Amino acid sequence: MESGKSEELKNAQVVLDRLIYQRDEANLPADRPHAFIYFLTIRNLSDRRFTLLGRKWVLDHADGTTQVVEGDKIVGQTPTLAPGEEFSYNSYHVTADDTVARGSFHGVDEFDRPIHVKIPPFEMNIPDSPDDAPDRS
Repeated sequence: MESGKSEELKNAQVVLDRLIYQRDEANLPADRPHAFIYFLTIRNLSDRRFTLLGRKWVLDHADGTTQVVEGDKIVGQTPTLAPGEEFSYNSYHVTADDTVARGSFHGVDEFDRPIHVKIPPFEMNIPDSPDDAPDRS
């Protein structure tokens, strides 16, 4: 499903609840030893029910490269949100560079029309020291 052919639900919202940085050279790839764990909440502030079927992430790295990650489901789920409901989850991104993440969730509304909900950009900056590590709550 292409977001260009779907309606953006203006009254749905994605919020970054928390961002945690973790350096883990023992368990992460040597070329990407920096992990950012993000916690997101998707809120349905619209007047209609929708089901989210997948996601598209665009990751702009400080080295000038862009990585696009698309897939079905959201952490293995296809949440259906009635007006006023929300869905929260967490996942992670591993990187070698500072990165800006943005994207969208896509799905269908209660009338089977394609919709998408934008993920506002957020920065994943590698700290200079452990004391500078992000943990936004």
